Amino acid sequence: MALAKLGVVVLDCPDPRALAGFYAEVLGGTVEGDGEWVDVEVPGGQALAFQAAADHVPPRWPSPDHSQQFHLDLTVEDLDAAEKEVLALGAKTLDAADRTRAWRVYADPAGHPFCLCAC
Repeated sequence: MALAKLGVVVLDCPDPRALAGFYAEVLGGTVEGDGEWVDVEVPGGQALAFQAAADHVPPRWPSPDHSQQFHLDLTVEDLDAAEKEVLALGAKTLDAADRTRAWRVYADPAGHPFCLCAC
């Protein structure tokens, strides 16, 4: 028997509303709240939350000296189309040069790494 249920994954960032807007566009969710804590509600999926952290330092990927802390794997049907969309929304390419793989690595506007993964 589980001791707990996952409530929400929370990302620290300098601007919770802006980062929530990025993920709402990527995941098709809606932004709830304003200020120090903002949620993205995803229909039929896990919610994400964003917490203000004025001293946020983005992880470096890949870097053995600086942990990436965590990353999100986002499943998509068309890697090329999804890549164009996330880049237009403000993501940055970290490691998408190898087009033979079924995944590509990006950073969100606050620097958190995430992968687009072909389903």
